[in-house]
Amino acid sequence: MKNTLRAARLSGLAGAVLLALSAQAFAQITADQAARLGQDLTPLGGEMAGNADGSIPAYSGGLAQPPAGWSASQGYLDPFATEKPLFTITAANLAQYKDKITPGMQALLAKYPTFKMPVYPTHRTAMVPASIAAKVKQEAVNVQLNGFGVSNLNGTTTPFPIPKNGLEAIWNHNLRYLGGGLQRTYASFPVRGSGDFYTVRIQENRVFDTNMDKQSENRLLNYSARFISPATLAGTVQLVHEPIDQVKEVRSAWIYNVGQRRVRRAPDLAYDNVNDGTEGLRVTDDFDGYNGAPDRFDWKLVGKQEMYVPYNDYKLGDKAVKYKDILTPNTPNPDLMRYELHRVWVVEGTLRKDAKHVYGKRTLYLDEDSWTVLASDAYDTRGTLWRVGVHPLVQFYDAQVPWYRANIWHDLSNGSYYLAGLANEETQPWSFGSKGRFVDLQPDALRRMGK
Repeated sequence: MKNTLRAARLSGLAGAVLLALSAQAFAQITADQAARLGQDLTPLGGEMAGNADGSIPAYSGGLAQPPAGWSASQGYLDPFATEKPLFTITAANLAQYKDKITPGMQALLAKYPTFKMPVYPTHRTAMVPASIAAKVKQEAVNVQLNGFGVSNLNGTTTPFPIPKNGLEAIWNHNLRYLGGGLQRTYASFPVRGSGDFYTVRIQENRVFDTNMDKQSENRLLNYSARFISPATLAGTVQLVHEPIDQVKEVRSAWIYNVGQRRVRRAPDLAYDNVNDGTEGLRVTDDFDGYNGAPDRFDWKLVGKQEMYVPYNDYKLGDKAVKYKDILTPNTPNPDLMRYELHRVWVVEGTLRKDAKHVYGKRTLYLDEDSWTVLASDAYDTRGTLWRVGVHPLVQFYDAQVPWYRANIWHDLSNGSYYLAGLANEETQPWSFGSKGRFVDLQPDALRRMGK
């Protein structure tokens, strides 16, 4: 009898586990929920309405067109250049605004006397092409979350516009629309606490599988990065094949070392490994706000909150502003930063007991209108706040792509920071919507790229 009861309990437990796994694998939103997109919700799932006091306006479609007479050689001109700050948050008046400032930015205000947050009027500029928005609505009822991976995307770039958990929100960020392809040359800078820095210039080609001449099963994108400077890295090339469902397939990566003149596999281009040219101030999955397989953390959707975040910071990328004028000690020149009040999804990742990472916890703040990580707080395994990410977003209006004007990671332990993605002094305009050839983004092509 005892054995029979025990078998029944085990059978019931197994059934419950299978039911839970099934629910996780096939949890989608309903047709009625999807119908809200473009109605009371924006096409990507943000709230269409503004906030109660009007400091966050209602969504009106975003910034879809460049200024009259604009050309790419001018860089991205600031459509709000005549605006002045409404107020500026400093350490002295932090208490007045503390409930709308991330713990990381509070730490920066407390640590550095030069750090401040000029707050400007809010503009909800983020938007994507109508065809991309239509695909999001169409496929929202079909996409599945399978463990830590996703399936049944069918071309959508926001798989979970009405997220039920933190992992779904993370996938919205990782898969968000970036124009289908991108070619750019940009500059990055490790800046020591003393203010000393050097320039790392990179030529990047990022092509999503939909823009390749030959598609690959379970492929999200193909990525190559060729170092132009400094001399110690010039000619080094990285290649990444990024899968969609990272349960089925892990990231594949290769590197060409110009000194050795050989191509080798690079399994360390993932998770918490340190990349060349960063001085250890950023780990691999910090890139682009956050990227890669999310399986080393348990992700909790804390909720939505109104916060002052870096937004519409066209001034930071102004062609008239030189790199040396941006790179001040401890923090980029605060007069070139712009913060606005926006609603963000707060997602908290806690390191899994069976996983390893230099971060024990990380909190990401995702823009409700684009699913872009606008700020990040990373804690070490002892629970101490360690790195603070500040990621200004702009609307690249010619391509209808909301993306980063720059990425900044502050290291609170040593007063240094790493600023990536500037193009102020680069001559070649960034190109969105670029196409790719399969043969050009294979390991055999790395030697050609490095020359």
